[in-house]
Amino acid sequence: MAASGCVFQRTLARSRPGPNKGPSPPPAVCRELLYVVDLRRYSRDQGSSVYFHQAVLKGEDLYDVTLADGDCRLQVTLDPGLNRLVERNVLHPGSTLCNVTFAPAMTAQLPSSTGACREADSYRLVSAEVSDRGPGGDVDWDSLPWFGSSEPAGPLVPLRANRSVFLPLWNNVDYSGEVWSEAPPTEEEDDDEEQEEEEGRRPAVTVSELRDAFLSGHLSALRGSVKHQLIVRIINKSHLMYYGRSHRNCECPYKAVLEVCDQTGTVSVVLWNSVCLSWYRGLKPGDLIGLRRYRVKQQYQAELDDIEISVNSRNPAAWISVLPESSVLPEYLPPAASYNFYDSKQLLDSPHSVECDVIGVLTFSGRTERMRSKGTELLEYRWLRLEDGASDQPIMVKLFSTSQPETHRNLHPMSVVVCTRLKLVKAADQKDVGFYLTNTTYTQVYGSGLGHHSEMSYRRLRPVQQFLEWVRSQDDKQVLSRALIGGFFVYPPPAVSLEMYMKDRRGEPGFLRGAELKREVERLCYRERRTLCVQATVTMVTYSRRGEEDRSLFWTDGASSLPPSPSSSSSSPSTPRPCKSSPHLSPSLSPSSLLPLSSTPWWRRPPSCSSSPSSAVSQLTPVHLRGAPRKRKPLQAETPKKRHPTATLQPEQNNNTVILFEASMEFLRTNDGDDDNDTSSFVTAPLLPAFSPVAMETLPLRYDHTRREEQAVAVAMGGRVIPGRFDSAFEDYYTLRLRALSDSVLVDVVFLPHSSSPLLPHANTWASILSHGAFSSHAPPPSPGDLISMAAQLTNQRLVCVVEACHLGGARSELVLSRAFHLRDG
Repeated sequence: MAASGCVFQRTLARSRPGPNKGPSPPPAVCRELLYVVDLRRYSRDQGSSVYFHQAVLKGEDLYDVTLADGDCRLQVTLDPGLNRLVERNVLHPGSTLCNVTFAPAMTAQLPSSTGACREADSYRLVSAEVSDRGPGGDVDWDSLPWFGSSEPAGPLVPLRANRSVFLPLWNNVDYSGEVWSEAPPTEEEDDDEEQEEEEGRRPAVTVSELRDAFLSGHLSALRGSVKHQLIVRIINKSHLMYYGRSHRNCECPYKAVLEVCDQTGTVSVVLWNSVCLSWYRGLKPGDLIGLRRYRVKQQYQAELDDIEISVNSRNPAAWISVLPESSVLPEYLPPAASYNFYDSKQLLDSPHSVECDVIGVLTFSGRTERMRSKGTELLEYRWLRLEDGASDQPIMVKLFSTSQPETHRNLHPMSVVVCTRLKLVKAADQKDVGFYLTNTTYTQVYGSGLGHHSEMSYRRLRPVQQFLEWVRSQDDKQVLSRALIGGFFVYPPPAVSLEMYMKDRRGEPGFLRGAELKREVERLCYRERRTLCVQATVTMVTYSRRGEEDRSLFWTDGASSLPPSPSSSSSSPSTPRPCKSSPHLSPSLSPSSLLPLSSTPWWRRPPSCSSSPSSAVSQLTPVHLRGAPRKRKPLQAETPKKRHPTATLQPEQNNNTVILFEASMEFLRTNDGDDDNDTSSFVTAPLLPAFSPVAMETLPLRYDHTRREEQAVAVAMGGRVIPGRFDSAFEDYYTLRLRALSDSVLVDVVFLPHSSSPLLPHANTWASILSHGAFSSHAPPPSPGDLISMAAQLTNQRLVCVVEACHLGGARSELVLSRAFHLRDG
């Protein structure tokens, strides 16, 4: 039972609803601090409207919140009117709440397995003040008792819908919760089938016999289930497919598809509903399985007449067993799963339609983002860059969720990664850059350090063995020097001309007004990414280093682009003086158009008395250093201590390839076994223009092998990069202030023209730098001072600006200028 002095007891004692009470008691307000322990999402069903006014049920999702007061825990439902707090990651596990209002609600009709008491279930959280300040220290929340209840009898289930499982917070593809079994269930003997010896199994029916019988109309499965054992091998495994909707009542609305084969053919096996909970995680491509008590049906949405095998938990309850290879007679063993490995050189010459498998060393693992599909669902994805030594062109993979959340969380640079069943996306006019691979329904991912490679049959294939030979010849330090994690990433490279860019848009919505762009950014959900276009002029350019924004170079086309300052008159512009030139401070990046650009947006309409752009005076505001310049150590990729691998083979080249060598060894295992040049003058100003500094999530981090798990958490969904915790690949950036031509709304975006990708040569003028999104790779880049001095070229120039927007959580949004094209008169 709850402690007598707990906060919940004091707050909710007088507002508990009961079956025989009259009018509903008033809401209860808690003035003390409460902590968000967990936040769980699920889709509503037909009965959910009983608990809420229809006016607040605007989406498919509902959320249950587990709160703690330090003495006990309480599970309540978040009022749907507050869903936006979760969708923008304002309310999240670890948040602190105060002035919390609870409203009593109808007791939920829950399955008997619920882990929360019915008394505690009858509350809604209808308002609260949210902060990120946690309780401090490590608290074992799971050890706290439930308020008003003894220990739960089973796992928690949704409170306001008849669902047996929760969804992940950020996608509908991964599994979530302890109800998903990692190992297959314990095999139970089938009483309805003749007993078979463990050795010398043979199938009672084959795939071709099932297909012929069904299509000819002679199969008894038309009226019932098939009890004859089918022995097949899994050759492909789909991601989980969630079909729960508000108009459907289904406790566990999941399905997954296995492509299986025997010696006579292939067929799809569909796992339905709670069978997915028991079997999905435990089955993998290559496994040999036996099936009984299944149904044969017409394949859904097939172009040709074909069958599929339906496996459910009832009507009838299917029987599944994972079989050892030795238990099946050799003449009845299904063939092994096949693979189609392509290297980077082969991909350069491949057609659009190729579907393939790839292997490579991971040298860039992007942050997790989301994009909206044709409907309302948000799809979670990240970018990977793989190197395989076959060419100088890396293999770029836009990897969406594959129902392997543990694997995705551990895709660290320097690991050997295999991605199967990918499809090639390649523009017809781009031969050397722009192509990438992305998911199919059956994409699976395997990484070193997770025990995957030693279990998979692909490790014996010749393309894999050739790659491993190349890996063992690589030097850890050299690969580490180009290994990055997180940060904003643009790929494929956008077009470099307005004509090609408009052609690539293929009829998408046109240009936005400034106010419309602002509204679109405010509508974004957490980590949702969108590309937006606006016609604008540049009214200010600022060069800064992260953490030193008070000492910056900037150019402005007039006082109208600066916010009013209480310490000076906006009608008295500074006397223009030339600034000192500072060196180019950003190290070059590795190939593949890594463009980490971002900003928290800054919105403002200029005062009515400000001068128009046509009458503004171009000026360069000079500032002097406030003190001696500080010396900085150059950014270095840390090389971890060398460790001798335990494998029998030894790495060559004086142990310079320890990390990669150990990763490659998994394929052989079996189940048995201070810089003075960096301190030139900054130009600083007593009256700097107001702009938000670059977000930490925007900058790519240099990979730190010794803290790889911590880095992975920081760039994942819900993570946050702590300033100073890791080394950024670079720290200097430009901020451009755009004035929308349509309504004069001002928008700040960050622009970072640092790239070493194979771009076309250009003149390194502002016009060419903006249209290419980077400095020319065929000439030395201009220094920040020179670039700021040239910014007068932008005065009154009308531009088509391509802005990448991403919401970073809370009140923080990121705006990226990836391209800007000049609009020519006439």
